[in-house]
Amino acid sequence: METFTTIDFPGAHPISALQSEYSLWERNLEPGIIPVLRELGIGLVPFAPLGRGFLTGSAKRSEEYPPNDWRFHDPRFQGANFDRNMSAAAALRELAGEKNATPAQVAMAWLLHKGSDIVPIPGTKRRSYLEENVGAAALSLSAGEMERLDAAMPPEAVAGPRYNDRQMAFIDR
Repeated sequence: METFTTIDFPGAHPISALQSEYSLWERNLEPGIIPVLRELGIGLVPFAPLGRGFLTGSAKRSEEYPPNDWRFHDPRFQGANFDRNMSAAAALRELAGEKNATPAQVAMAWLLHKGSDIVPIPGTKRRSYLEENVGAAALSLSAGEMERLDAAMPPEAVAGPRYNDRQMAFIDR
């Protein structure tokens, strides 16, 4: 692994946080970025912590959304990708049932258990979703439950690219 050091640029403000997509659904930061952030003392503020809604337990196939809904065009909500992703998320739904919690709460709790340097920012449209998200902070996951979720949804278990082709052209440039 590469070693990174801070560089002193006079007049530059130090970086204190990185905002990027990270969730049980999108774990591309784990191999390289998160270790570097921790080495440099930089926090992570993950957006889309509920996998763009997929981890809430209420996702539908893309064709069930209207054409003006972004999920209609999301490759992970389409065809065989949707079926495979629903299978991968089954462990999340199962654990949520065991803990008398919602899948969204377990997905958020997973993130909160990943470290105090990770502070997710879920988007919400309704007060009930806000209250549900806040409830995740009180949910305790054991090391075994964390391992169970990690094993059920490794990066290779999620089918389809994060975005459609047009949007992917803007990623990692």
